[in-house]
Amino acid sequence: MPITAQHVRETVDAYLAENSDEKDSLSALAETLGQVGDTIASRKEFRGHVTAGAALLRPDGRVLTIEHRALRKWLLPGGHVEDSDATLVDAALRELAEETGISPDQVEPDSGLPLHVDVHTIPANPDKGEPEHLHFDFRYLFRTTADTVELQEEEVTAYSWQFADMLTAEPLRSRVLASARMQ
Repeated sequence: MPITAQHVRETVDAYLAENSDEKDSLSALAETLGQVGDTIASRKEFRGHVTAGAALLRPDGRVLTIEHRALRKWLLPGGHVEDSDATLVDAALRELAEETGISPDQVEPDSGLPLHVDVHTIPANPDKGEPEHLHFDFRYLFRTTADTVELQEEEVTAYSWQFADMLTAEPLRSRVLASARMQ
């Protein structure tokens, strides 16, 4: 069953209960969710749609990053949700497995809540007929002892296990660092 607007709303509400200072930064998500309803999970919803990502943390404090082929940027594994994803956590796990070959049975979710929800603009892609649009990226923390990666070469060109302090986006960086200290 596809991810519903209700699931996204409940996830955002639970996230904001822990991170109330981010209400303003998530206002575009709340507004778009109110406008589009269940199409919030469709990659064809160009007012904005949800995506899911995985911050995969090893016991040595390193986080897996991938070089995204199309965007030519180093990112956390993640991407668009699919109709087969029942929850945003499921989508993050599926994307992690697809892009890196690290299966869900090799990782442990830190919690059911996103570690961070990021709102960012995706540039237009005329080749795909996609205008500029927003991604509402639900990033979940997972832990692993795995280190063997098999890249999905259609989307990913390289990977690296980086120390968490190398992440540049806040508050993601400080939250991953805090989680690494708790290992």
